[in-house]
Amino acid sequence: MLLSIVTAVWNRADTVADAVHSLRSQDWSDWEHVVQDGGSTDGTLEVLAEHADHRTRLESGRDGGLYDAINRGLARSTGEVVGLLHSDDLYAAPDILSSVAAAFEDPEVDAVYGDLLYVARADTSKVIRTWHSRPFRPALLRRGWMPPHPTLFLRRRILDRLGTFDTSYRIAADYDAVLRYFGQPGFRAVHLPKTFVHMRVGGESNRSLERILKKSREDYRALRSNRVGGLPTLLAKNASKIGQFF
Repeated sequence: MLLSIVTAVWNRADTVADAVHSLRSQDWSDWEHVVQDGGSTDGTLEVLAEHADHRTRLESGRDGGLYDAINRGLARSTGEVVGLLHSDDLYAAPDILSSVAAAFEDPEVDAVYGDLLYVARADTSKVIRTWHSRPFRPALLRRGWMPPHPTLFLRRRILDRLGTFDTSYRIAADYDAVLRYFGQPGFRAVHLPKTFVHMRVGGESNRSLERILKKSREDYRALRSNRVGGLPTLLAKNASKIGQFF
C-alpha cells in the first residue's frame, strides 16, 4: 500500500531536515514524499535536495498560501492513502506509517488518526501540550471535537468525493475539511492511541492574539457552513484545549 506524504514548505531550512529524517526513518518503506515548495530562498531547496531519494516528488514555485500549496501537493500525489507532514513537524516513532498501513488493511476504513504532542520549537524533547484524542463518534462534532489534524490519514476516495481544502479559509481550512469528511453518514475513522507527531509550537493559528481571533471566526464559519453547530460548539472546542496543558 503506497502512502503519499504531502509537505508544504516555504523558507524552513532550519526545520525541514528533521521532518524528512523522521519520514526516512520509518520502518514502512512504501511511501512517496510529495513536497510543494513556495519558492524558498533560505536554503530550503538545498536541504531538500540533500535528503531526497527516488521517492521524493519536489515542485517549487509561487502559490496562494499554505492550503493552496497542500492542495497542489495532494493533486500530484498517487497513493491510496494520503497524510500531511508539515515542515515544522516530525513523526514521533519509526512505526507510525506501518501502524497506519495496518489499520487501512480494512477496506471499510476511511481515516486513521492518532495523538499529538506540541513541543518547543528549539527543543523538540520539551513537551508544551499533550493532545490525547479519542475514538470517533458523530455526536462529538457538535461538542467541538476534531482529531489532531497533523496526525490524520485519509483514503484517497474521500478526497476524490468530497474535495480538498477550501482556500477561502486562511487558517481553519483543516477544521472545515474535518467537518466535511467526518460529518458524512457512515464515515469510518480509526483512532490509534499512540503519539503520531511532534508538532513545534508557533504555527499559523496560534502565533498571535489576532490570529487566534481570526481562527475562531473561521471556525465558526466552518461550523455553520457544514451545519454542525454554532457558538456553543465553538466555545466547547476552544475550552477543550485547556486540559492539554496539564
